[in-house]
Amino acid sequence: MTTKYYTHFVTHAGRAKSSAPGNEWSGVVELREPLKQNRANRELRALLAQSFDLDSDDIRILHWARLH
Repeated sequence: MTTKYYTHFVTHAGRAKSSAPGNEWSGVVELREPLKQNRANRELRALLAQSFDLDSDDIRILHWARLH
C-alpha cells in the first residue's frame, strides 16, 4: 500500500551561481512507505531532488502533510 503526501516546496538549481529566485511547486507525492517522522524533511528533499535531477540542498520544503 502507498502513502500520499501533499508537498509545497521551492527549487533553487544552481543557487550558489545565481541570486535568481527558484521555482515554487506543490502537489501530491506517492511513496511506497510512510516517511519516518524524525527524518521526513530529509527523505522528502532527497526524493524530490532525485525527481528534479537536483541536489537535495537545492530543495526547500515549505510545507508537507500526509493525505488520508
